[in-house]
Amino acid sequence: MKFILDHIFVVAIAVVSGLGLLWPGLRPAGKRATPLQATQILNRGKATVLDVRSADEFAAGHMRDAKHIPLADLGNRLAELEKAKARPVIVVCQSGARSDKAVRQLAAAGFTEVWSLDGGLAAWQAAGLPVIK
Repeated sequence: MKFILDHIFVVAIAVVSGLGLLWPGLRPAGKRATPLQATQILNRGKATVLDVRSADEFAAGHMRDAKHIPLADLGNRLAELEKAKARPVIVVCQSGARSDKAVRQLAAAGFTEVWSLDGGLAAWQAAGLPVIK
């Protein structure tokens, strides 16, 4: 206890930096769908797959019928997705981190049924599901 009182500023900095590291993991990430759940949503029909990876990543392989809009351009190109506002949208990136950001953007824009593919395209491929090159 004496150490904490003697070094209160160092302890405070350590606590604040620790919370800063934990914050991204504690934030709600939005809805997530496993590859199996995504397949079920797609099989119900009328779902849109939105790939937010870079052009090079998209060209290397993507899900069938995926619409490509890089995450950096998503805010400017939301009008292209206007028809999908009332339909399910599955957002895909390589690992799931970028798609979480895109899901938050789409939800803020009024999209109601938006999921991030949990694990991204890497999980999709690991599950043995098809990719188009």
